[in-house]
Formats: sequence, C-alpha cells, structure tokens
Amino acid sequence: MKVLYAEDERQLSVAVTEILKMEGFEVTPVYDGGEAWKMVQKNYYDVVILDIMMPVMDGIEVLRRMRESENFTAVLMLTAKATVDDRITGLTVGADDYLGKPFAMKELVARIQSLLRRNGSYRQETMRVANIELDCASGELKSDKGSLRLSSAEVELLSFLIKNPNAFFTCDQLNERVWQGRESAQKAELYAFYLKNKLRQIHAKPQIKAEQDRYALGVEEA
Repeated sequence: MKVLYAEDERQLSVAVTEILKMEGFEVTPVYDGGEAWKMVQKNYYDVVILDIMMPVMDGIEVLRRMRESENFTAVLMLTAKATVDDRITGLTVGADDYLGKPFAMKELVARIQSLLRRNGSYRQETMRVANIELDCASGELKSDKGSLRLSSAEVELLSFLIKNPNAFFTCDQLNERVWQGRESAQKAELYAFYLKNKLRQIHAKPQIKAEQDRYALGVEEA
C-alpha cells in the first residue's frame, strides 16, 4: 500500500517513515506542502498523510486543492493544535481523519489501516432513499436538485443512517456502531452537523433530525 507522508520535521519524518516501512507500507516522504501537492498530481497513493503546519503550502491548502481537482484519496491530517477549529476546518475541506501530535505509532498505523479498510468497504456500492443516491465508492451524494462529495467518514455515517431510517442514536452510539469506537462522540456530532448541511444544500428529502442530543435520518414512509 502506497502512502505519501508530508511532514517538515525531518527527524520525525525519518523515524515514522522507517516504522511504516517495517509495517509493510511503501512510503514516500516529502517535507513541505508544495512538494506534497506536486506528488499527488502525478502519482497514485492509497493514503495521504498531511501535517497541517508546513512551509510553502500548509496541509489544509494541499487538501483543498486535492478535493477541488476531484482527487478523493483518503487523507489523514496531523495537527499539533488540538483545537476544535482546526478539526472543523479539516473536516469541512474534506479530511477523512485527523490525529493530534505527538501521537503513538500504534495509533497512526491503526488509523491508516482503518482508512484502507474504508476504501475497500465502499467500492461499487450505491444506496438510494427518497430523492437521493449515495455512491459509496466515490463519495458522491446526489439528488434531483444537485450533487456534492462527502468525506469517507460522512459516507460511513450516512450509509449507516440510511440502513436505519427514522431511528435516533446518541453520538456515543454512533461512534460505537459506525466507527467501532475509533472516533469520539464529539467527532460524531461534527460529522452529523456537516452531513445535515450537505443534505440541505442539495434539497434532499431525507434530512438529519436532532432530538435531545440524538440524531436520525428522517425518511417519509412510503
């Protein structure tokens, strides 16, 4: 599996690269955002790891350019800033996951493997309900009024809710049932918030409903 690792801290990059190679990954290290952007334009990767704070071009801008050019490779963001604003910005632009620095190598490996499993799980699967259609492989969500792209995490959440229409779940329950506890209640709430806005943008008939800190996909009975 091919991984692009963009990290400007050279010693950390060398150490992480060697460990990932020992885990069986084919790793290409780069040391600034400009170089990362060049590499993703000309090469295929299974996962891209982007540090947010990098010279030349920050990780958010690299991610933004990837998504605008319709490159939907799974992206894991690394951030030394543990603020909600950083997480929201990354998720809004299209990040699939984020990990705070410093991090444990076991957790980094686990999150990469999780992203790889997601890539395989959604291949060639289409889900339909009311006036929306979700292509789980590409992340495209469309209705009779428009279309847009979802992140991998949003695809996971929406596909789960489609399978459980009109059923309310707490954020803790969503974390356990959608991501097997790999995320957090806070992240589940963020994903639900952004999914709600995206459904509204394309005038979807099914909408995310909130009731006493619980969330459901409201679907009219046929």
